Amino acid sequence: MTEPLKVNDSVSSVMKIFRILEAISDEPEIGITELSQIILMPKSTVYRFLQTMKTIGYVSQEGDRDKYSLTLKLFELGARALQYTDLIKSSDAKMSALSKITKETSHLGILDKDSIVYVHKIDSLYSLRMHSRIGKHNPLYSTAIGKVLLAWLDEAEIRDILKNVELVMHTENTLTSVDLLINELVSVRKLGYSMDNEEMEAGLLCISVPIYNRFDIVIAGLSLSFPSIRFDDVKKCQYITLLHQYAAEISLAMGSLAYPKFASNTQESSP
Repeated sequence: MTEPLKVNDSVSSVMKIFRILEAISDEPEIGITELSQIILMPKSTVYRFLQTMKTIGYVSQEGDRDKYSLTLKLFELGARALQYTDLIKSSDAKMSALSKITKETSHLGILDKDSIVYVHKIDSLYSLRMHSRIGKHNPLYSTAIGKVLLAWLDEAEIRDILKNVELVMHTENTLTSVDLLINELVSVRKLGYSMDNEEMEAGLLCISVPIYNRFDIVIAGLSLSFPSIRFDDVKKCQYITLLHQYAAEISLAMGSLAYPKFASNTQESSP
């Protein structure tokens, strides 16, 4: 009988936090007494929640003054959510076209702490295809999208992201050393694409390219996944060309001024 009370207490605490945040948002700065009067909450409760929100960076307090204001952390969260909403909207038609031309599965993935998460997907027209779902997480080190998301980061940041990750050998092709992975990422940056060469699942390949935002920072990876029996060097060149074409269009929609010219672009255009 005690569990429902715990749940209700938790919900009540969350509601109180948002009431405080909404009240603070109406004023440049506000004191505890005034805040407690507006939201009809005891000063001790308001103070306790404010100190917690101050500790995690959602409100600030100037010196010893009894005045609090919102930080930009909520704005940053909202901007991030809006960015990914815009990203999916901008990518949908391009991914549909990509999958229609190639008949293969296309994915859109972003970085989520120490893994990737698929935020959009267009299924292959073939019955033999990659089984995945939107919202699924996969490792960074053994996926094409994961390598693209890591490739443009500093080496120290890459090592920090992977420091608590066990590099599990999914297949005989899986890279199980961070040093080997970092060496491969050098080529990814140069060529502008990465490959999952049956590193997650035997018989399954994947190619991915970067998508940039208005600051020319890589925010996502666009990929094609397909079984090895439907792949050859001719299709590799075709897929890389198409991926770069659509990634460039998505990047432009996200505010990027110019999609980079990679070494692979030159190779693709060669006879």
